[in-house]
Amino acid sequence: MDEKKSQIPSCCTPVQEKPLETPCCCAPVLESKTLHSLRKESWVKGMVDTSVGAIPIVSTILQFSDRWDRWKARWTIGRMRYSVEPGLYAVGQPNSESPVLVSANYKMSFDRLRSELSGIDAWILVIDTKGINVWCSAGKGTFGADEIVKRIQEVGLEKVVSHRRLILPQLSAPGVCAHEVKQRIGFRVMYGPIRAKDIRQYLESGMKASPEMRRVHFRIKDRIVLIPTEIMAFLKYAMLGAVILFLLSGLNSHGVSFANMLTTGVWSGILLLVTYVMVATLTPMLLPWLPGRAFSLKGAWIGLVVSVVVLGITGSRELISSNLFIAISWFLILSAVSSFVAMNFTGASTYTSLSGVRKEMKVAVPLQIAGTAVGLGLWIAGRFV
Repeated sequence: MDEKKSQIPSCCTPVQEKPLETPCCCAPVLESKTLHSLRKESWVKGMVDTSVGAIPIVSTILQFSDRWDRWKARWTIGRMRYSVEPGLYAVGQPNSESPVLVSANYKMSFDRLRSELSGIDAWILVIDTKGINVWCSAGKGTFGADEIVKRIQEVGLEKVVSHRRLILPQLSAPGVCAHEVKQRIGFRVMYGPIRAKDIRQYLESGMKASPEMRRVHFRIKDRIVLIPTEIMAFLKYAMLGAVILFLLSGLNSHGVSFANMLTTGVWSGILLLVTYVMVATLTPMLLPWLPGRAFSLKGAWIGLVVSVVVLGITGSRELISSNLFIAISWFLILSAVSSFVAMNFTGASTYTSLSGVRKEMKVAVPLQIAGTAVGLGLWIAGRFV
């Protein structure tokens, strides 16, 4: 150990923390331009010199800016820029024996991990998952052996730590071939707990996970936080549909009626948007209790209920006007739209599998398209009856 230390330049001892302004004499793990930009980040509180260069030390305390950015990401505001530069980061005062925790470069994943490491000395290896969270990136293939091996080689991790262990989040397992990482670069993959809040207990227990740490929960509080993203996913298309209904509502047997646009058209657009928001909200909240296994069917039930309730309340607004064509059209349109919106939640749920989703889409999507087309046709026809 002493011989290894003697080969390291004096300004690059493994655990020496430096002020942000002090330059390092070693080749940096990150590009100098990247290091310069990282120094401006509120969550970077210093640099530590290592045998491979300067490594940013990250704070374990989330600031208002971190929480504000997370809130915006939930509402898909700046979501595509909500990521962390891939590379090696330090927490506390890590040394060559400190654990290496692997994280996606989705900033929410990174923030969750670092916020649970207060008082712990560790390295965080952030891999490039294209700004996608652990679970989704594992399914998409960006959180995989190739990227892990590539990132280890780029940061020179074998020179930073004396052990050969990587702690990966359990939800990354579907995308990682652990034996391939071992064969290609000599690092052993160990799967930590599902939730970042359990990482401290996992490390203190000798890197052993309890059955509870391995259990995936998808409670109502876990589902509710996804509602803003579900609402924003197709909001612009829902608004476009509302505009189309507004314009088409002016058609009748006498030509075009602007008065109908301001009455029937406005309420038709509102009905479509209200249904969309309600489905995007109620599907996550009521998911376990909605009838049927298919998400498309669960959504269709919500659409039917919403149709009955909302149409009953707004019937006096000439949405139905005792016209059977228009009444049937609304049931078809709202059920089809609701079915599609609910099916989008399959990507965020722990209840589904990739093969199951594909099978469901083959059946549901054609029916949803047909329901919308027939419903819209009846709705237009009803304007002339």
